[in-house]
Amino acid sequence: MLGFLIRAAIAALGLWLSTLWVKGVSIDTPSTLILAGLLLGVVNAIVRPIAILLTLPMTLVTLGLFLLIINAGMVALVAWMLPGMHVAGFWAAFWTAALVSVVSFVGSRFIGPKGRVEVIVKRG
Repeated sequence: MLGFLIRAAIAALGLWLSTLWVKGVSIDTPSTLILAGLLLGVVNAIVRPIAILLTLPMTLVTLGLFLLIINAGMVALVAWMLPGMHVAGFWAAFWTAALVSVVSFVGSRFIGPKGRVEVIVKRG
């Protein structure tokens, strides 16, 4: 549970950065931002695998690039479900999904599978 909450906080950080850098994305309040991070985690855990399975032929034909469209759809779905989150269109959702993915990738490098912060030691 702790791992999910930390990952949701990382996703919320990515969403916050997208409100600063992506034109057409806005989140009204900090509580909506936190709720959007949690909801994005739930949508990615439940709806995204179903969407990937249903669009598997298209994903194979495009060599996986269709997954970017699915990620944008998940962001748009969260914006549709939350009254305080606004995404202006496909490209805003696309770049928001890309930014959240990069932030989540970087953040996940420091979080272990059980939600603990891991220290990386380089030995030479």
